[in-house]
Amino acid sequence: MVRKIFLGARIFDGERFHDDKALIVADGQVEAIVARDDLPDGEVVTLAGGILSAGFIDAQVNGGAGRMLNDEPSAASMDIIASGHRPYGTTSLLPTLITDTSEASIAAIEAAKEAVKANRGVAGLHLEGPHLAPARKGAHLAELMRPVEDRDVKAFIQAREAIGTLLVTMAAEQVTVAQVRELAEAGVTISIGHSDCSSEAAEERFDAGARGVTHLFNAMSQLGHRAPGLVGAAIDHPSTWCGIIADGHHVDPKALRTALRAKRGEGKLFFVTDAMSLVGSEKDSFTLNGRTVRRERGGFCSKLVLSDGTLAGSDVDMISTIRYGVTYLDLTLAEALRMATLYPARFLRLADRGHLSPGTRADLVHLTDALAVTATWLGGEAA
Repeated sequence: MVRKIFLGARIFDGERFHDDKALIVADGQVEAIVARDDLPDGEVVTLAGGILSAGFIDAQVNGGAGRMLNDEPSAASMDIIASGHRPYGTTSLLPTLITDTSEASIAAIEAAKEAVKANRGVAGLHLEGPHLAPARKGAHLAELMRPVEDRDVKAFIQAREAIGTLLVTMAAEQVTVAQVRELAEAGVTISIGHSDCSSEAAEERFDAGARGVTHLFNAMSQLGHRAPGLVGAAIDHPSTWCGIIADGHHVDPKALRTALRAKRGEGKLFFVTDAMSLVGSEKDSFTLNGRTVRRERGGFCSKLVLSDGTLAGSDVDMISTIRYGVTYLDLTLAEALRMATLYPARFLRLADRGHLSPGTRADLVHLTDALAVTATWLGGEAA
């Protein structure tokens, strides 16, 4: 048995902090958190203060390290994207294919099968489209959007069985309640997004098994006092999870603070980056479906826009969202960490990660007290 002993940092186990303790890792898994005077034999990894946490989990990553998944939906691209986000503490992510052709979706599914087996940080696949609403297209191409068909349901179920974790964002207008129920019962994680639906239509799909809402507030019907829309349904429905983009551009912090206070169902909001290829890259532009997206520097972090000013994903990384949460959203450090670890793991039903309990993966991140990433580990090995 190969055993490592991590010493010198506060340990955050996903629920609470442990001071003056050691994390014991054996054969790539967490074995225990023990007192410093109760250490087993093993290789000692001494950390210079700071915080040791489970690695971050990102359910929505379009690109990184100069690569967009849509440009080349391959296992190699997924590995590059995962490696590009690792310096920012993300040890598990879902490469995300935005609205594209059927051929691109098929290629992404095949790539995810291979990338998940490689076990280098790709935890599944997120298909954000093409079953979205043109009225709330955002930076997606409306001409490629269409309703869910029976063949799509069959393909999603087969993909989920092969990949393990499959998240699909759909507009309520493009999927029936019966289709949602069939997909959910087969283990596909359905998230409602890019939708102009009524609150009632959203609630029907939540009750049928739709598990989440994609980037709350963005590209959806808003909260009105007589027409609560998708935003109102998402906040009010107690079992519904919501990803949020905390970058200072996508949502005003006052709206996020309101949602955090108002959300029914404790611990149901979690961070996503919606990151594009420029994260981990020095470039200032890239091409998305033949359109130029440029980086505009300034604010908490840069923003990415099309020529008409439409936001096109984000330029934020996961550790930055945690800093944003603590600084602007009135979150405790523990809650901000949960929103990047424990909560996305629960949303995606990844029981083997997102917290440091016996038997979980030793995917770890070490942070300074100023919340800068110093190191990451995959399965207990430096990454």
